[in-house]
Amino acid sequence: MSQAHSRQRGSKNLWLNAAYEMLVSDGIDAVKIMALAKKLNLSRTGFYWFFADLKELHAAMIERWENKNTGTLVERCKRPASNIDEGLFNLMDCWLDPSLFDARLDLAIRNWARMDDDLQRLVNEADSLRIKAIADLFERHGFPPDQAYVRSLTVVYTQIGYISVGVEEARQDRLARVQHYVEIFSGTVPSTKDVEGFLARHI
Repeated sequence: MSQAHSRQRGSKNLWLNAAYEMLVSDGIDAVKIMALAKKLNLSRTGFYWFFADLKELHAAMIERWENKNTGTLVERCKRPASNIDEGLFNLMDCWLDPSLFDARLDLAIRNWARMDDDLQRLVNEADSLRIKAIADLFERHGFPPDQAYVRSLTVVYTQIGYISVGVEEARQDRLARVQHYVEIFSGTVPSTKDVEGFLARHI
């Protein structure tokens, strides 16, 4: 493939990233092939070198969301932790680090799912995976299953609320509040060591 043709076609990630930006800023209805081509200043035919159709692009966007958000959240819950508070701080890293968890993408997917029953089923499955991962974290640290499950719901729905409402707060204020959220979720006061370890990762 010549360099000129490569530039005219772009790349799969280039098209996918442009679709992502349209999705999070304007919603799924804005994600159209011609609009993407115009945004990228590329030929419309370049799109078809990487995607069979818009449906395949949609699938790639959903896969990115599943891997980045649900996949990362589950992984953080499985990280070794000496106590429940340390484990929750590992999870809370997601809410402070966009490279771990993309809140804008999560909101955009949830809004899209309101108009797409198949996607809503995937969102429900993702929420179930997230809830189970957090409940398993609580159970590993001695919480009975019923209580672990309810505490997990509290964690998940608190974060969904943050995203859905579009809470705006100074980063330092949110960092200062995380230890109190952890205390509420776990019912124990985090140690100075665990608090300082968490803050050191984000300051």
